[in-house]
Amino acid sequence: MEFATFILIVFAIFIIVFAIKGLVMVQQAQVIVVERLGKFHRLLGSGIHIIWPIIEQARKIEWKYVKLLPSGEQVVVHKSINRIDLRETVYDFPRQSVITKDNVVIEINALLYFQITDPKKAVYEIVNLPDAIEKLTQTTLRNVIGELDLDETLSSRDTINQKLRSILDEATDKWGVKVNRVELQDINPPRDIKEAMEKQMRAERDRRAIILQAEGEKRSRILEAEGIREAQIQKASGEKEAKILEAEGEAQAKIKVAQAEAKAIELITNTIKESGGNPSQYLIAIKYIETLREMVSGKDNKVVYLPIEATGVLSSLGGIKEMLTK
Repeated sequence: MEFATFILIVFAIFIIVFAIKGLVMVQQAQVIVVERLGKFHRLLGSGIHIIWPIIEQARKIEWKYVKLLPSGEQVVVHKSINRIDLRETVYDFPRQSVITKDNVVIEINALLYFQITDPKKAVYEIVNLPDAIEKLTQTTLRNVIGELDLDETLSSRDTINQKLRSILDEATDKWGVKVNRVELQDINPPRDIKEAMEKQMRAERDRRAIILQAEGEKRSRILEAEGIREAQIQKASGEKEAKILEAEGEAQAKIKVAQAEAKAIELITNTIKESGGNPSQYLIAIKYIETLREMVSGKDNKVVYLPIEATGVLSSLGGIKEMLTK
């Protein structure tokens, strides 16, 4: 009886252990590859599953992690896991040296974003998937950078990222992996190259500053010359308008004077005709007297002018006298 009880207890313990070992819970976005007697059997998705212990077991795979210590140092950790994460994984590759087309050694730090789309291929088609992706990325990066000059490498990050992603995605498709993005974090040329590039940049900035200053001075002189020319044109136009107006004023004044003289002569002529005198002799005598007055006028003038035709003048004066006495 005691032996039978012992057998029952052992059997009960076996059943409990069997149930515990056979009960498997898988988290969301995780997959377990189950083998039966060493052969692939099925995939366990998220949820609770029951497997047959000993007969069925989860396939362990080698995985590589990069762990960041509190000191900032990165440490590579190798670990065996039996659960495959289906989420997008970010892998930070260690800094590596590559050679450009113009034989410049530079250091590049790259980031890789990939996602496992087929867990079966990721387990059975490649050993240590992260390590394989890292080595493939390093060799591909060397090939891509080797086709570019240093200047092209520094200015074509997007092109390099797209080219790397395309090549890696095609190469890792048979591993059940989808490469979403490749990012180049840092591109560090040697110190002497950096110094040469900085000098070149300073020289380029100085050259641009000199060109801009020269263009500014040129533009300033052009504007100044245009301003002077416009001022001269405006001044000449103003002087022209002023002379025209002055000439028109003088002409109008002369016309007015001439009209007034003509009116006066007309009145005088009519008056003399009415009195029976000779208007011509009167006008000649008046002009003669005005001319003589202008000739002898002036300060300190001691010259005495005696007309040759004095008798004519006297006769004219006599004519004026006769006209006035009538």
